[in-house]
Amino acid sequence: MKVQKITQAVQTAPLEDWGTAALPGTEAARISGRQYVIPGEEAIDTGVFECSPGTYRRSVKQAEVMHFLAGSGSFTPDGEDTIHFTGGDTLFFESNTDGLWQVHETMRKIYVIF
Repeated sequence: MKVQKITQAVQTAPLEDWGTAALPGTEAARISGRQYVIPGEEAIDTGVFECSPGTYRRSVKQAEVMHFLAGSGSFTPDGEDTIHFTGGDTLFFESNTDGLWQVHETMRKIYVIF
């Protein structure tokens, strides 16, 4: 099938438990999601991702596009200004982007990693 549909991604459930992420001494953010695979294009990682409030570091190894469906927070790329986001915003990440996530309100996003 050349086209896959994620029906009502804002409400997609159940999501899989993907663990937690946190900086030492901070409350752990709970992470969950659902991955979707396009047959024949397995190198493209896409799906729905949800994260509860918390602070953690992440290294984005491959280029990624994310569209926030709900929630709010910020991402501070190492050595750059903080970027704030809220539901409805879209971010584009270059490969090899390191930085600090601060999720203020549980966020849900659609992501595509190239």
